[in-house]
Amino acid sequence: MDKISIAGLFLGIAAILGGQVLEGGHIASLLQPTAFLIVIGGTLGAVMLQSPLATFLTGIKMSKWVLLPPPTRPEQLITQVARWSHVARKEGLLALEGQIPLVPDPFMRKGLQLLVDGVEPERLREVLEVEIGAYEEQMKQAAKIWESAGGYSPTIGILGAVMGLIHVMENLTDPSKLGAGIAVAFVATIYGVGAANLIFLPMAKKLIANIARLVILREMFVDGLVGIANGDNPRIIESRLQGYFV
Repeated sequence: MDKISIAGLFLGIAAILGGQVLEGGHIASLLQPTAFLIVIGGTLGAVMLQSPLATFLTGIKMSKWVLLPPPTRPEQLITQVARWSHVARKEGLLALEGQIPLVPDPFMRKGLQLLVDGVEPERLREVLEVEIGAYEEQMKQAAKIWESAGGYSPTIGILGAVMGLIHVMENLTDPSKLGAGIAVAFVATIYGVGAANLIFLPMAKKLIANIARLVILREMFVDGLVGIANGDNPRIIESRLQGYFV
């Protein structure tokens, strides 16, 4: 659980609601279902329009990483690579073939298979780095749907404000309907700007940071495999990998 994300979200919302109360307003006045529907529904529709289905669904699934980041466990990987290095140094690369089914990650399983197959170190690095680049780009595109949502929601909020003012103008002769229209107008703007700057844009940045850690983990893995392929001393390999997560 990412405690700082929870604390940041709580602090941001509490500061806004607290300011509303200190100004003499009521929290209930910020609860406008119509404004919420306009802003969130409109923003969601705009993001869906710009994104391929697979990218959109991946971005939605990744949203849980804000509170539950994907585990990286670099120390565990370093220990595993060091163990493989000792085995390869004593028994040869073919001795690692039995380890392949025990590796859960498909990327790492592929890398270990290439190592066992005797692929040249530079060719091994080249093949795996191409896959890392494609993985990073795919994941960043998925994370950027939240950045796009942060760009659209303030504008959709303004659209909701204009719609509320239109409703006000249409009912100038009926004072009982003016309050609701004005409330929707201003609250829609708050929802649009608030959602962008308190939720969508910070989410995008957090997801991209998590992706960067996953990419570094893969690069570290590749570096370790290349070290094994080159016949480097296991201690040197372990020391070099530890430098990735200082």
